[in-house]
Amino acid sequence: MAAEPTVASDRLPRALARRVGQGVPAALLRYRVMAWIVGVLLVALILVAVPVKYLAEIDEPVAVIGTAHGWLYAIFFVTACDLALRARWTLKGTVLVLLAGTVPVLSFVAERVATRKTRAGERV
Repeated sequence: MAAEPTVASDRLPRALARRVGQGVPAALLRYRVMAWIVGVLLVALILVAVPVKYLAEIDEPVAVIGTAHGWLYAIFFVTACDLALRARWTLKGTVLVLLAGTVPVLSFVAERVATRKTRAGERV
């Protein structure tokens, strides 16, 4: 007796439903690490690299730190979206956390709030 072939789109909703809510602690750890990395790089970019660029006319720190922040923000974006799906965050909370990664120091505040609420089982 051969198994009936299934279409990939038939498996997607069930696979997503199984994944949502599972693996939250690991996803939270990944999110926290990336939030701190992106936050530190953004602070370094704004408080160190940009003044060096304009006061000492050295462009390299902005190019290096800015590029690193940009690429790592993309990873942060993916980890935050992964956590948002697993922990069932609201759309508003997810968007606010993602935007917080673009504002110096605010990423640290958003990380603490998101961590506290996620660990308590609340929606962000």
